[in-house]
Amino acid sequence: MNIVTTQRDGATVMSIEGRLDGHHAQAAEAAFIALAGEGHTRFVFDFENMQYISSAGLRVVLVAAKKIRSLQGRLICANMSDQVRDVFEMSGFLSILETAASTEEALTLVVS
Repeated sequence: MNIVTTQRDGATVMSIEGRLDGHHAQAAEAAFIALAGEGHTRFVFDFENMQYISSAGLRVVLVAAKKIRSLQGRLICANMSDQVRDVFEMSGFLSILETAASTEEALTLVVS
């Protein structure tokens, strides 16, 4: 797994590449918590290059969503492959998280 973080249009874009599973969940959560601790409250999780997400990875996304809500910010998950979207759908996460088809769409939503 690799995480690339960029600032775009007033939001923090976290591009997660590879597998977000039990081996990488702690590192991903720590990266998010560090950014939130620096005062970032508007996030786009870009999953374009994420091949797989496990239940441990879903937990990271849920922790992030709860943290952002407590900070009165916004989190949008973008660019899900069909496989990743299926995992989110089966877990019920699509009904509780905001999603967008592209990073550009997510950026428009997250700063509105």
